[in-house]
Amino acid sequence: MPNDSPKARASGGKAAFISQRVEDNAFHGFALFKTGSRPKICDMSTLAATEFLPLIATAAAATDSVVVSLHDVAPRTQHITSTIISELSAHGVRVCSVLVVPDYHHEGPFGNHREFVTWLRALEADGHEIVIHGFFHERPAQRKETLRDKFMTRFYTRNEGEFYDLGYEEALRRITTARDQFRSHRLNPRGFVAPAWLLGNEAEQAVRDAELEYTTRLRSVYDLRSQSIFPARTLVYSVHNAWRRALSRSWNAALFRLMTTKPLLRISIHPPDYSQPAIWKQILGFIAATKAARTATTYQDWIAEQRLKRGM
Repeated sequence: MPNDSPKARASGGKAAFISQRVEDNAFHGFALFKTGSRPKICDMSTLAATEFLPLIATAAAATDSVVVSLHDVAPRTQHITSTIISELSAHGVRVCSVLVVPDYHHEGPFGNHREFVTWLRALEADGHEIVIHGFFHERPAQRKETLRDKFMTRFYTRNEGEFYDLGYEEALRRITTARDQFRSHRLNPRGFVAPAWLLGNEAEQAVRDAELEYTTRLRSVYDLRSQSIFPARTLVYSVHNAWRRALSRSWNAALFRLMTTKPLLRISIHPPDYSQPAIWKQILGFIAATKAARTATTYQDWIAEQRLKRGM
């Protein structure tokens, strides 16, 4: 991995940050996955605090929050995602983090679909957050894979762990290309989330060097600018067959009870979740149970609130 990250262009002052080793789990309660990177000091120019501290963040924000993230958003999933957003809004979740795949399964750049781009702009204008979610959301099987590699990339992710072991240069190329595509369409993503949260060491460095503000993993939210890691496991479902659906519901019910005292609750929704009545009913039940105690927010706004609390 290269040791020198490029200087980021921005309108604010310079801030030095130190990247540290990160360890995380990356299987929905069923397996462990560790990632990390070597300590490194970079000279990074950042945007002014008011630009990276998103619009609705205030020091008076509610103590406890819930972030609902919508994954695998692409032209092919626009209709179902729009339906999910409407139903969530009806249940009190006014804003979500919308994880958009730039070129889902090589079907073509999202920018080729004007209606989709217009829809994303409208979501962003309404307070939703647009997040870069991989690039192709696909990882072909490779030669000389270990049993662990096969388990993580085939059984766990069904060949979608794109950034699991992607090298630095290619990871940086894909992330910066995606970032620039979004910006060219007047969209302003500040975060990157790898498909299935599988982000290798070199790819993590690439996210940082691409001047993005944060990433998330299955068990944490990572503010790349402040180098703060916030433990917060997400609720997420696997719906490919009956036993996975049953196990997901039982696991998430137990996890939800454990998360009631945590300051941040994360709920990750994938398009197939909506077509499973029992799964969708449980998701809405979780939201109803937290409505009085938590404020719905986005990752970028939640991180902004934490920075304000720390005087950043």
